[in-house]
Amino acid sequence: MDIQILQLVEGAQKARGLTVIIDVFRAFSTACYAFGNGASEILCTGEVDTAFRLKEEDPKRILTGERNERMVEGFNFGNSPFQVEAVDFTEKTLVQTTSAGTRGMVNASGADEILTGSFVNVEAIVKYIRNADPEIVSLVCMGYAAERPIEEDTFCAEYISARLKGEEPDFDAMAETIRNTSGKRFFIAANQGHAPSTDFYLCLDINSFDFVLKASPVKPGILSLKKITNGY
Repeated sequence: MDIQILQLVEGAQKARGLTVIIDVFRAFSTACYAFGNGASEILCTGEVDTAFRLKEEDPKRILTGERNERMVEGFNFGNSPFQVEAVDFTEKTLVQTTSAGTRGMVNASGADEILTGSFVNVEAIVKYIRNADPEIVSLVCMGYAAERPIEEDTFCAEYISARLKGEEPDFDAMAETIRNTSGKRFFIAANQGHAPSTDFYLCLDINSFDFVLKASPVKPGILSLKKITNGY
């Protein structure tokens, strides 16, 4: 198994084989919480205009996502696990667009298969990959706003890679480093409206979900994300 760790949109474009698009803070952690609360599907797109169009096509769809970390005006929810962790999404379809994670999914056109990556379901991801046993695994770290690599996404990729090699990575050390680097912003008083400290803990609540999220193309620029609980 050839495991590659790639970065940002360029990395997504280079991804081949079974590809994991990683966005720990916060897109794909938020997605796990939504599916954990009963969501049936998340339609992912890289563009805000496309998200609004999907809502117009079916007004029952729920808009989630952000630009510059803040909820897009007219959306139902931002990009925050704290906002959705207690919401009943039973049989609901969400539409998600974010600065990093969903852009990575849209750009991974060369991948054979696409999963989302986060710490909240990381062991399920490892089990799924082991069971699939692909020749190539691409772990794509989407970074901060898809502009620069960031600690939590790179650590998540390194964690998955280590587990696939039979190693036991030190998650506690990773979490401590994240707390003192990229995670600092969640503990700034002025940020609590759009980046609450609770999100830090929810996104690093390792293995709180036992499913993977798999993406399938719907049409150009749109992918359907669904929960898979079996087969890994």
